[in-house]
Amino acid sequence: MAYAIIEASGTQLRVEPGRFYDVNRLAVDEEASITIDKVLLVNDGDDTSIGQPLVDGASVSGTVVRHLRGKKVIVYKMKPKKKTRKKRGHRQELTRLMIDSINIGGKTITAEDASAAASEEE
Repeated sequence: MAYAIIEASGTQLRVEPGRFYDVNRLAVDEEASITIDKVLLVNDGDDTSIGQPLVDGASVSGTVVRHLRGKKVIVYKMKPKKKTRKKRGHRQELTRLMIDSINIGGKTITAEDASAAASEEE
């Protein structure tokens, strides 16, 4: 099972090819391709590359599936004995990102490659 740890939208994520992830809103159009160069770690079966802080020559390619909003979070503030209450809600703007491949040193790892490697191990 191949995976990478990337930094996107101010958060660190463990991503695998062929899966989708929700990250904070990216300024990219829907159905557009995106390349993330901030790769902190790449694991390809037996080989592990750890960056200090980034892995040289590594990138993750993905496609923006759609933009959406997260679940509503209620923020309720109350001061007892003062009759002060504030109720506010917040919905985070998100981007759904489909990971197509992980590239490291000229080698490309796709979802088909990862599934074939997993079936060989069993």
